[in-house]
Amino acid sequence: MSETATFGGGCFWCVEAAMKELEGVHEVTSGYAGGHVENPSYRAVCSGDTGHAEVVRVEFDPDTIAYEDLLRVFFTIHDPTQLNKQGPDVGTQYRSIVLYETDEQRELTQTFIQGLADEDVYDDDIVTEVEPLETFYEAEAKHQDYYEKNPNDRYCTFHADPKIKKVREQFRDQVKAD
Repeated sequence: MSETATFGGGCFWCVEAAMKELEGVHEVTSGYAGGHVENPSYRAVCSGDTGHAEVVRVEFDPDTIAYEDLLRVFFTIHDPTQLNKQGPDVGTQYRSIVLYETDEQRELTQTFIQGLADEDVYDDDIVTEVEPLETFYEAEAKHQDYYEKNPNDRYCTFHADPKIKKVREQFRDQVKAD
């Protein structure tokens, strides 16, 4: 039995690559969610006019990896205190967002974020949006598995590689065997 979780934390290439490292993750699909335009294109989303965020939809086996573990990884690989920005990417399409699919995911996410705030994990306030997933639009084929297809791309080496390294180091016991 699989479940899905949807996260946005900057460029979807980087979040996708990091989430694919995890045992129990079957599929990670880059796409768009949280906006008001049907079937948006990458170019339209990048304009910032559609309201969508670049997100990844993670299909996972909850018997192997818990939703809370995915949250832990997600909040480790991006800065949830930056409003509409991650690294060099600026705009609402790069906002920090968790799009929940069930009341349980909503409650777990809110509790997790409150725990981070209570523990003063970050110096600034967490600005991550927690919204219901209404529609997920799959990104164009060239954006799927981007890191795997373009490991030497400068953007990937500067931004995805450090996220992957962080996952491999901090979540060693949950990383897929080579």
